[in-house]
Parts: sequence; structure tokens; C-alpha cells
Amino acid sequence: MTETPVSRYYSEQQADSLTTGDQLLLPDGERTAEIQQVELESDDYGAPALILASLSGGGTVRIAAGSAVKIVNTSALDETPDAGAPLSLAVEPSATEPEEAPAAPAVVVPPLPAIPPAVSGPTAAELARIPEPQGTPEAVVEAAAEAHPDAGGVLLLADKLTKGINFKSGSCLKDLSDLAHELFITLKDPDGALAVADLLNVLPFDGNPGRWASVEASLALSSYICRQDRQEDRAEVYEKLLRSPENQETDPFKSRMNAKIRQRSLNEPNLYDKEIFRSIDNSNHEAEREWRLLRLESLLFLRAHGGSETIGAGELQRRISNELEAVRA
Repeated sequence: MTETPVSRYYSEQQADSLTTGDQLLLPDGERTAEIQQVELESDDYGAPALILASLSGGGTVRIAAGSAVKIVNTSALDETPDAGAPLSLAVEPSATEPEEAPAAPAVVVPPLPAIPPAVSGPTAAELARIPEPQGTPEAVVEAAAEAHPDAGGVLLLADKLTKGINFKSGSCLKDLSDLAHELFITLKDPDGALAVADLLNVLPFDGNPGRWASVEASLALSSYICRQDRQEDRAEVYEKLLRSPENQETDPFKSRMNAKIRQRSLNEPNLYDKEIFRSIDNSNHEAEREWRLLRLESLLFLRAHGGSETIGAGELQRRISNELEAVRA
């Protein structure tokens, strides 16, 4: 391979191994600049994605992780008689050749956009709208069971919960949420349902989606009950709590992506149409009811979250009423 005299002054190097002080050959292929700082940006999966090389003269060069760049080979310069002189690759224009236009400046990365202000959660005064439980959590569950001594589903759940409620247990949170739904949907006891649901509603988001799913379902149910009972202020507190996980992300890019994905899920909710129709075709009424309960949970969440761009508020209310009637039949 033929090597030009100029090429001897450069050596290829992986972008990941660039360090402060390296003389980087710029994208125009003619000028060099000293690297003042090197930063590594990762993608959303944590893998290296982009190298940001801040230059001493100002500006930043973006380099894909894993790619090769050229830097000044200082050892080659030391071997030349003019090692002390600065390297110049500019070619003197001849009388017959037109002078070349000045090279474009290095690519400058604009600063990251400001972090959008997070939607504030409920204040202490707003949280005070949620009544304190009457006694211990186990006592609240026991009172709900005593109000419905003939309800097998309630008694079964209460029997497990009254032995001790562990709010760090996902299965325990699921039982509490199921009990609140059973009280409201099957037994038409909104007060008892709210009393049980409020044991979950005050729990903060701990980053665990599995545990939060039970709290989320409880908050959506509580919001609906309060809206139906004209307790608008109390319903707003539940709705703010339901959206609290959306305020956790501080990275602007991830926040925008999460919002986009979230809006898509709101616009295209899973309402279990295929599963319900299959159960109807098979005359499996028990399975149909279970799928309709899941559909009802999705609709309640949509309503508590503020609705959807594809399902209007009136249509949403109509569907919730239809599902309640179907599962109560």
C-alpha cells in the first residue's frame, strides 16, 4: 500500500479511546484541533452511542461510538527535522489555481433543552381530602367483610388480609385492590370500596411497575367513585396521584419519548375485544366476565388519566356504564 508523506503524520484511533490533548483531524480533512474534553453519551439501553469531543478553540465534534478517527501522530512528528514547527497541511495556491473556499467550521452541538417543569403532585392540603383510615389496615378490611357476611369473594380476600397486611408485598397490594373492586362492582358498596382503596391510594410510586399496577387500579376506581358522587376535589387528588410516576423522569429526551409512548397507549388502549368475543363464541360466561373486568379497569384508568384523543369523555362514560352493567348481571 502506498503511503503519502502527509498520511505518515496521522494515525487511526477508535473514537472511544480519544483523550484530552489529542490533536484531532476535523471532518473537513484539512484542519486539526486539540481535544479539550471528551464525553460519552449512551443510548436508552445503556450502550455507548456518541462521543462528544469538545475542542480547545470552541465547538464540539460528534463521533459515533466504535468508529475510527485520525489524530496527529506525535511520534512521527518527533522523527522529522521540523518537529518543533506546527503541522500545516494547507497547500499554497498556484497562480493558475483558484483559491479554495474556507472550510466549514466544526459541527457544534447545541446545549440540551431545558428540563420541562414537572407537573406538581398534590399538596399536603389536597392530600388531607383523603380521610384517615378508621383503625389499622386490618381493621378496615375486617369492617368491610363484616358489612357483607354472605359475600364469598370478600370473605376469601379478607381472610388472607386480616392475617397481616404487608405493603411491600405485590400480592398483598393486589388483594387489597381486588377487594376494593369487588366491593364496588359486585356489591355496589362505594363507601366500603373507598375505605379499602385508600389504604393503597396514599402509597408513593416506588419504581416497581408490578406493585404500582395495583395502586394505579385503586386510584382509578377511587376517582370514578368520587366523580359519580360529586366529590370533584377529592377525585382530582386521586388523579394527580395516578399521574405521579410520569413526573419522575428528569432527562428531557427520555421524558419526551415516555410522553409519546404514553399518549399512544392512551389512544390505542387494550380493551380485550378479541378475548371477550372469543369467550362469547365459546359460551364461557366466567371467562367473559374476567375479560370484561380487565376492560373496565382500562376504561377507568383512561377516565382518571384525563381521557384519550380517540375516545371522547361521553363515549368513555358510556362504555364504563355498559361494562359495569355487564359484569354486575
